[in-house]
Amino acid sequence: MMSAIKGVRLWLLIPIFLVGFLSHYFRALRWKLLLEEVDVKASTTNTTFAVMIGYIANLVLPRAGEVAKCTVLARYEKVPADKMIGTIVAERAFDVVCLVLITIAAFVLQADIIGDFAAEKFGTISSNAQGVFTSIYFQIFIIVGAVGLIAFILLLKRIKHTKVGQFIKGLGDGVASIFRLKKRGMFLLYTLCIWGAYWFLVWMGFWSMSQLEHLSGLSALVVLIFGSIGMIATQGGIGAYPLLVGQILVHYNIAEAHGLAFGWVSWTVQTGVVVLFGALSLILLPIYNNRKATHVKAELDNE
Repeated sequence: MMSAIKGVRLWLLIPIFLVGFLSHYFRALRWKLLLEEVDVKASTTNTTFAVMIGYIANLVLPRAGEVAKCTVLARYEKVPADKMIGTIVAERAFDVVCLVLITIAAFVLQADIIGDFAAEKFGTISSNAQGVFTSIYFQIFIIVGAVGLIAFILLLKRIKHTKVGQFIKGLGDGVASIFRLKKRGMFLLYTLCIWGAYWFLVWMGFWSMSQLEHLSGLSALVVLIFGSIGMIATQGGIGAYPLLVGQILVHYNIAEAHGLAFGWVSWTVQTGVVVLFGALSLILLPIYNNRKATHVKAELDNE
């Protein structure tokens, strides 16, 4: 594995870093579209800084990034945070749908590879699964959930004019923003660019290692899916990302050591992009906004 890592073509890491940053930049542009639907007019620069800061915060604490980027943007753009949180929920839900669609497409195009992997890791569906859904505990869970939902709706009606009620309403408006988008075409284009960049990152990663350079774009699509699952499974994908990527590459006749090597290189580069640009965003954010405030003040004084 170490021998394969030492043989990585380092010059290819430069375009990989650039494509990695572009994937985050397109995400910032897409988030900005959602923010416009809830009357939050944020600058592209501050939105990009906030997205990168959110990613670096996620490396420290699970899901801290969502709170961090809303807090940062709310502070520097002087806008409420509740609606922004709703747009993030909507964005994440849409990304889950995208991942499901990509998984289905990959399964159709690479059914033999994914099928073999699934059969090896998960085996056949247990005959006891039906018993889980018919058990008394499952039925109690459904009843309690339904009662809780009704109670929440009734409570919301009573507190809708309070600060808590307004916060929940703002959150709901943010989630609903994805359904009333005026620029649906641009939203879908940015989504395509985000996932296209993710896919191209993996494919370029293949080119950086002689043991994997023969693999196709379809192979990169399958690796992207398992890598995405790894990123979700553990904090920042550490451990899980290289493991899942290495194991799926075995089914493409790649030696396990080489697959793990690629997994660790790919994870390190992606994490490096977040750390580098996230740190730069933390430094440049106050500088940019101080200069902007000074410029606006100068214009007002001239008037």
